[in-house]
Order: sequence, then C-alpha cells, then structure tokens
Amino acid sequence: MIGPMVQLTAMTEAEFDAFVACSVPEYAAGKVRAGNWSEDEAPQRADDEFRNFLPQGLATPGHHLYTVRDGTREVGTLWLGEIPGRQRAAFVYDIRIDTAARGRGYGEATMRAAEAEARRLGLTEIKLHVFADNHAARTLYEKLGYIVTNLNMSKPLE
Repeated sequence: MIGPMVQLTAMTEAEFDAFVACSVPEYAAGKVRAGNWSEDEAPQRADDEFRNFLPQGLATPGHHLYTVRDGTREVGTLWLGEIPGRQRAAFVYDIRIDTAARGRGYGEATMRAAEAEARRLGLTEIKLHVFADNHAARTLYEKLGYIVTNLNMSKPLE
C-alpha cells in the first residue's frame, strides 16, 4: 500500500513561532516523563535548549525547519539539523504529525522525505532520539531501518 505524499516546505516565521510554542512544552514534558528533569525546572531548561540550538531562529546555520504538507494542507513539522564534524550526518531534532493526521502514514512519509532532503544536503546518515515511552515512534523508526545505537536505563529506588 502506498501512503500519502508529503512535501517539506521551509517554515515561515509565523509557523516557526507556532512550532516553538508547541514543541518546547512537549519537549519539557517528555524530559519529565523520562525522569531527566523535575517539573519545576523543565519549562526553563527546554526553553534554554531550544534557544541554544536555534540562537538565530529560522536563520540558524545548519538547521532546516519545515512544514509538512499534503497538498495545501499542513499535517506536521520537521526539524532537521546537520551534525557538525566529519560524519556528514543529519539529526532529527523534532518531527510532529498533527493529532488529526496520525495513523494515516504521514509519519513514515515525513521520515522518507527527511531522508531524501538529507541526501540532497549531501548528508550520509540520519540520527535521532526517541523517548522510550513513545512506542508508536519507536515502531515506525524500526520499520524504516533505524537501529538502536545507545540505550539508557534506569530503576527508581524506593
């Protein structure tokens, strides 16, 4: 079965502002769920990390922010960054498929478009991080051939 076709279009400033407004709190919540940060510190730390990675917003060199579209309809966002150094690798900092579009193949189509875009940029590998509790994303990435390269584990002590 062939899934949806998507296009990656450069984010506008308004789309970028909406992306940050949504992504920062979701990232903070993911870090809290993973046990990395406390609820009190998470909002500020997430905001600081975004500002550190994107100090010039959309104009930050080596970072490519896209709106994912199916025709004229926006279905998600993608943040693809180039990893500096000899690797010529890309890193998926964020991929988001709108809630109403999930389960329809847009995640897979977006990742395939990200791979094509990375090749176009002259990159030879894509890396990413996924929170352990995001089973749908982990399943998708494994289906697409991504392998686990690091694994952190934890056990709360009572």
